[in-house]
Amino acid sequence: MILSRKIREKAKTNSKLGKEELILLFQEYQQDIYRMAFTYVKNSEDALDIVQDVAYKCLKNIDTLKEKKYFKTWLLKITINCSLDLLRRSNKIVAIESTDLEKHQDILNTKVDVPLMLSLNDILEKLNETEKTVILLKYFQEYTFQEISLFMSLPLSTVKTITYRALGKLKQYIKKEDIYGA
Repeated sequence: MILSRKIREKAKTNSKLGKEELILLFQEYQQDIYRMAFTYVKNSEDALDIVQDVAYKCLKNIDTLKEKKYFKTWLLKITINCSLDLLRRSNKIVAIESTDLEKHQDILNTKVDVPLMLSLNDILEKLNETEKTVILLKYFQEYTFQEISLFMSLPLSTVKTITYRALGKLKQYIKKEDIYGA
């Protein structure tokens, strides 16, 4: 833990990271990468492939990262792009298998309310890619509007508009489907 804290501090000061330090820093964010990938592809094997692909791209392209303090943001952006690329390449309808949910639950070491997770996945699928990405970053990764704006290279007002439009769509879907049985 102390070593990873030192590495994070070194990354924030934009110092050159060695290969070993870069690997340790990547490993610290590996669970976040997996969760983001799984949210998109809904299959643990594909999500693990994406984590591996992100690791490769990270090591190969670390010199393109201008500010090392945005390392995690950069990794998540690569993750989202790899996830979307995989979905486009396969052009398939993604089905969630119960074994995938169980594996995902084991990796997170938390209890998962499977019906709620399925409902959340269903309503997130109603959004377009941009809306889904903004909602995931805002409410699942807890990024601020400003950070999302930088991450997605969009004006702050556009990010807010996308967020509120997506929330409106989700609210309409919940009312229409009466998900909560109210």
